[in-house]
Amino acid sequence: MNIMFKSTRGDSDHVTASQAIVKGIAEDGGLYIPESIPSIDFPLEEIVQWDYRELAYRVLKLVLTDYTEEELKRCIDSAYDDKFDTKLIAPLVRAGENNFLELFHGKTIAFKDMALSILPHLLKTAAVKNGVNEEIVILTATSGDTGKAALEGFADVDGTRIIVFFPEDGVSDVQKAQMVTQQGANTCVAGIKGNFDDAQTAVKKIFTDNALKAELKERGYVFSSANSINIGRLAPQIVYYFYAYGQMVKSGKLKMGDKINFTVPTGNFGNILAGYYAKNMGLPVNKLICASNDNKVLYDFFRTGTYDINREFLVTVSPSMDILISSNLERLLYHLSDSNKTKAVMQELSESGRYEFNANNEFVGEFATIPETFKAIRDLFEETGYVMDTHTAVAKAAYDKYIEETKDNTPNVIVSTASPYKFAKDVLKAIDSNYDNVDPFEALEILSRVSGTDIPAPIKGIDKKEVLHKSVIEKDALSEFVKNKLK
Repeated sequence: MNIMFKSTRGDSDHVTASQAIVKGIAEDGGLYIPESIPSIDFPLEEIVQWDYRELAYRVLKLVLTDYTEEELKRCIDSAYDDKFDTKLIAPLVRAGENNFLELFHGKTIAFKDMALSILPHLLKTAAVKNGVNEEIVILTATSGDTGKAALEGFADVDGTRIIVFFPEDGVSDVQKAQMVTQQGANTCVAGIKGNFDDAQTAVKKIFTDNALKAELKERGYVFSSANSINIGRLAPQIVYYFYAYGQMVKSGKLKMGDKINFTVPTGNFGNILAGYYAKNMGLPVNKLICASNDNKVLYDFFRTGTYDINREFLVTVSPSMDILISSNLERLLYHLSDSNKTKAVMQELSESGRYEFNANNEFVGEFATIPETFKAIRDLFEETGYVMDTHTAVAKAAYDKYIEETKDNTPNVIVSTASPYKFAKDVLKAIDSNYDNVDPFEALEILSRVSGTDIPAPIKGIDKKEVLHKSVIEKDALSEFVKNKLK
């Protein structure tokens, strides 16, 4: 079955998977979605026999249908190799009564590696398939983790440049250090005087600025994206939901065919949307528990049916979730309605900052405050010795609330999105308030001693690396910055 892709805001723009990956975003500003979500063409029982790469091929060939077997396997083999520190790629770890799917074993110690290790290979292949001769410029807004993972994936990749924008005061010290020390002749990083929503909105506007795109095309450049607005970022994330299910079965925590819940810390809604696709492809998912931090716009949406960004933007200890405009929610709206309804509500959001939409009950909204997040870290560490990062802890605290409210005994997997070392200062503060004023890089050494674990190799000594990217710009200056960088 050949799957074509269309925009969430109009059904006329039908493209192949590879074309959608090159474009990044549709001409009308919508996001590409599959015309139909395919069903798995293999018995579910077989997933326990496959390693991560084999499972990735079996799932992705159903979605990215214009890639040949040889092309897809080459991309997968190039992505999921020894750059991960475990052959499992995404191990399932038991701590107390909790199952954690650890997605932080790649080069940037965050879950974005799961998709951004393969996206450059998918994109290069797509460019060849579609006769793209221009240099592809990857424009990316990041709330902390996507930026480094994208930079790492695209650094020195022939035929590409990458420009990453991050909120100057809205990421952790380690996240910032990872980005501004990034090597690679084709890389560019800039902090913005604003928040992630400002950066994301500005990048989306560049993608729909036809005059700018035409001007830069004359100079030999075309734009694409490494954010989860790109279907090439989202599709690979479907794989680890199947992989988690297989590991739950293999470990005896679940019987094949039984339902499972996933609790996912999310801000931009891409990670949990991949779980929705996995469910619709045939994975026996009961509930997708959407865990928010104090910026609980998604919690309110799933509880009330009203999406409203007219509220204070809060900077929290889980900065990758400090988001009010959850881009990937647009894809869910389309799947639950149609392009006309989706276009109308996105226009309403743009004009008034809010809309109403009856969401389905496959998702449950929960949230955790900063004190609840810290308590979750401290309690689990004292009980088991296992250390969570601040985003995973949001999910753990949210899941505990869900259980208290529903008494649901369905087996659950908490999707763990980052190494605790990425947010070591706040993790230490949660474990013991005496660490309140510790230096963020000294915190890495202290956390290693306290937890009895090693500092991940990718960030060991990161504070000693040379800062290569020093630009800080106004939030409305992104377009001009891009033009100047591409002269």
